[in-house]
Amino acid sequence: MRAFLKLVEIQTKIASVVPFIWSIVYTGYRFRSLQPLLLIYFFISMLAFDMFTTALNNYQDWKRARKRHGYNYEKHNAIVRYGMSEKTVILIIAVLFAIAVVFGILVFLHADYMVLLLGMACFLVGILYSAGPLPISRTPLGEIFSGFFMGYVLPFIVIYLSLFTGRPIRLVLENEHISIILNWQVLLPVTVALIPPMLLIAGIMLANNICDVEDDIENKRYTLPICMGKEKALILFYLLYVLCYLDILVGIVLGYLPVLSLITLLPAFRVVRNLQAFSRLQTKKDTFRYAVDNLILVMAPLILSTLLAWLV
Repeated sequence: MRAFLKLVEIQTKIASVVPFIWSIVYTGYRFRSLQPLLLIYFFISMLAFDMFTTALNNYQDWKRARKRHGYNYEKHNAIVRYGMSEKTVILIIAVLFAIAVVFGILVFLHADYMVLLLGMACFLVGILYSAGPLPISRTPLGEIFSGFFMGYVLPFIVIYLSLFTGRPIRLVLENEHISIILNWQVLLPVTVALIPPMLLIAGIMLANNICDVEDDIENKRYTLPICMGKEKALILFYLLYVLCYLDILVGIVLGYLPVLSLITLLPAFRVVRNLQAFSRLQTKKDTFRYAVDNLILVMAPLILSTLLAWLV
């Protein structure tokens, strides 16, 4: 079990669970509409696929590694640390993928083709993130894809599934024509609400890659911090949080978020302190957790304030 939890990096699943919870709370607050059964199916599929992509990524790192010992590789890679056999790892990956597919199909059977298209896009990007001749995780695009799909597309599907009417996107098939109709009155507030988790998850991925610069150079992974330099990557890391707080303020001013969400600003001093600590030292062991802590420091008060506004 320890090997399995390390292989799927269970501690990082907060990056998918928090946006899921946020999308449910925001849907209830803004649209007063939820479909519990569909959300349960979707959560199981999402979590299984998240674990699948992480396990696949670790397996691919192990297969592609030019150097499998030293620089703590044997500690942070589950396959080396626990002496896992390749067959066992492949079996785990296959089972997780099967669970994700089965529950994804259950979601589609209760939804429509737009959900199918969005789900297929998520599956495709998740696989290409770790597999293929040039995995996304080995390019400077990792933060963009992970932030957009985990922080925006997945919670967007949750909101889409929860709405009985007035969905933000409609796919219309009429004779030989296929039309996509956007409802901006729904799409705009949803987008403003989902920008914070999108930026915060991109920040987690960026912090992860900053910590791994030396390892990635050794193993020929050309991530964003390597391409732009560690100093510029740290500036970008700061900027993501500035944009996150600005978006929350814009959402409150426009009425898309409750005024009560101003309490999200209260832990900002802790966020800044974590950023300063990370800027002084960037390691997986000592400071990477600050990026995850900041996700909670921003999203927890945002979720709780919106939940309270919904209940009131």
